[in-house]
Amino acid sequence: MTETFGRRLRDQVDKLGPFCVGIDPHPSLLRDWGLDDDAAGLERFAMTCAEAVAGQVAIVKPQSAFFERHGSRGIAVLESMISTLRASNTLVLLDAKRGDIGSTMQGYADAYLDQSSPLAVDAITVHPYLGFESLRPALDVAQRNGAGVFVVALTSNPEAVEVQAARTGDATVAGGVLAAIKRENAAGAPLGSVGAVVGANLQRVDEDLDIGGWLLAPGFGAQGGTAANVARLFAGVTGRVLPSSSRGVLTAGPDVAALRHEVRRVADIVAAALST
Repeated sequence: MTETFGRRLRDQVDKLGPFCVGIDPHPSLLRDWGLDDDAAGLERFAMTCAEAVAGQVAIVKPQSAFFERHGSRGIAVLESMISTLRASNTLVLLDAKRGDIGSTMQGYADAYLDQSSPLAVDAITVHPYLGFESLRPALDVAQRNGAGVFVVALTSNPEAVEVQAARTGDATVAGGVLAAIKRENAAGAPLGSVGAVVGANLQRVDEDLDIGGWLLAPGFGAQGGTAANVARLFAGVTGRVLPSSSRGVLTAGPDVAALRHEVRRVADIVAAALST
C-alpha cells in the first residue's frame, strides 16, 4: 500500500464520520439474536454484521477473542469477515491486544499486519506494558505495509490504575506511553499511523492526548461513555477520536436493515458531538 493507515483513515472518516463499530460475538448477543453459541451461529452473526456495516462506517473493530473461542472454525469466520469488510473499502481494526517480545511479537505482527497474510487487517491493538520498545516488530511491519497500530494507554477498568497511573519521574506510565506514541508519529506529520486506546467512559484524563495520531475510544454506549463525555474528555483533539460501540448497536440485530439504521443513527450522534 502506498498510502499510510493514518491518511487512509482520515479519508474514510471525512466521508463517513468517526464512529467505529465493534463486532463482539458475545454469547449473550448470539442468544439475543436467536443463534446457537457455536461456529455456525458465529458465522451467521458475523456475516450479518458485515453486511450491515460494510460501507456505512469508516472503520470496524472485531474482537478477536470471541472468534478464537470457537477454535479453528471461529478463526475461519474471522478471516472471511475481514475479507468481506475490506473488499467494501471498510477499514478493519482487529482488537487483539497482542503484546510480547522478540520473535513472538514478530509473529503477531506478521500474522495481522503483513498484507500477504490471510488474516491481514488495516490495524491492530497492542499492549505496551512489557516496555514500549517491545512493540518494535509491530511498529516496523505496520510501517512497511501501510498499516496501523493502536497502543493501549488509558483504560477504564478499576485495575488499570495499578500500572497506568503509576509514576516514573514526573509522568505517569500512561503518559510515558502517550509520549512514545507521539515520537513515533513525528515522521508521519501531520497525522501518523500509531494511535492510542483511551476509554470513552473515563471521568478525567490528565495526560496529553495530542499524540499526532488517532485515538480509539472504546466504552462508548453500553459501557457508559456518552457523546458529551467524549467531547469533554478529548477537547482539543476531537478531530482524531474514534468512539467505539459494540453491544450498544448490535442489539438492534439480527435484521440487517434495523442494524444498519441503528449504526447510522449513532454515527450521526457521534459526528454531531465531535464537530461542536
